[in-house]
Amino acid sequence: MNSFTLSRRNFFTGALGVGALLTTTACGSTGGNATSKITWSTWGTPEEGQRFKKFNSHFKADNPTIAATLQMVPSYSDYHSKLLTQLTSGTAPDVFYVGDDYIGKFVSAGVLMDLTPVVEGADAKVKLDDFNPALFGAGRTDTGIFALPNDCNPDVFWFDKKALAAAGITENPAELAAAGNWTIETFLAMCAKLAAKGLTGAMFWNYWSTHWSWVAANGGQVFNAAGKFVLPEDPKSVAALHSLADAFTNKSFTVADTLPDGSGADSLFVSHKAGFYVQGRYGIATAEQSGTKDDYDIAPWPTVSGKPGSSGVAASYLVINAKTKAPAAAKTFVGEFLCAKGQTLRLADGGNAVPSVKGADSVVLEGNYPAHAKSFLEMTNTGFEDFATEAKMPGLSSDVSTAMLTMYQGKTSASDTIAAVAKLMEKAV
Repeated sequence: MNSFTLSRRNFFTGALGVGALLTTTACGSTGGNATSKITWSTWGTPEEGQRFKKFNSHFKADNPTIAATLQMVPSYSDYHSKLLTQLTSGTAPDVFYVGDDYIGKFVSAGVLMDLTPVVEGADAKVKLDDFNPALFGAGRTDTGIFALPNDCNPDVFWFDKKALAAAGITENPAELAAAGNWTIETFLAMCAKLAAKGLTGAMFWNYWSTHWSWVAANGGQVFNAAGKFVLPEDPKSVAALHSLADAFTNKSFTVADTLPDGSGADSLFVSHKAGFYVQGRYGIATAEQSGTKDDYDIAPWPTVSGKPGSSGVAASYLVINAKTKAPAAAKTFVGEFLCAKGQTLRLADGGNAVPSVKGADSVVLEGNYPAHAKSFLEMTNTGFEDFATEAKMPGLSSDVSTAMLTMYQGKTSASDTIAAVAKLMEKAV
């Protein structure tokens, strides 16, 4: 998965054009000739682009009759609007990434190929059973598998040992978690100490994983098994939203998205001015920027009991344009890209994500960094993707985050925010 730092920073502009997708059928596709040329597209930084170019080279060596051309889009917020324009004009790539906050909309629009044949059959490069089933989210429906997770990123608690020490905190969150003593009470007490020293307690990106992971950590429920939004009816969930609002308004927590240029979350973290920074494996690059990466480690979300629970796992998806003129080559590319070998190629050597399939876990543990890197795998195995009920509705996830932001900024109460979100969720029923 590409950097979600970029994606979440530009989250609110990302809904552009969704309505157009749902009211317009895909008019065609690109993809070169019918048998051997395909284009594929994703977003990402130049550094991430180098990894994809490396994959392309290996793919060409293993599949000399297929020419795969990469189209990189630097900005996540620009990526989907460009893709929607391409789908409308019949110039969309044969294979492309889709973010987890968009996948339900693309599936509903009927512009994606059913990928079931890619993961079934004796010749399949990657099998359906190889994937972590929790990662499919809205990409899998009763009628087919329209998106396969490229890889994923559990939102872990990166913590700065130097900042904690400056606040007089002697306990190590990762060691507390290993002992079953990493409680919400302890975490909030640490953030209060950090704030008292003029440091930022914890920084969160404003998106579904932040809201719903906090509810889950507090023993609450967001949706029931039938997909109904039940948070307002669950006392533990309501209490969780109130405590989340309190932590932001008393400055223990900070919304990373709204920090000013020049004093952003990365800058605060590498300069030892924040205790916790909630993000995925791409945090390795942030820690390396400090020049003292061993000052940083990771821990899971704290819970009421202190024992690790379930929390959000962000994912991106690889899909095939339903109108591709080179379906066989596109399927071959998807299989090679998502199999254990392909994911290892893309994610080794300090890569920015966690594999979505069995057989590639070693890339996460290589180099023994961070010290508790095993938490990435454990949190992926026990985590959850964006709920399908929310993800399938165009603009709903971003609308919920907009409502949450007003609460985080102290402009609305937790009770009013819950009522507003419940009203938004009615759209999804």
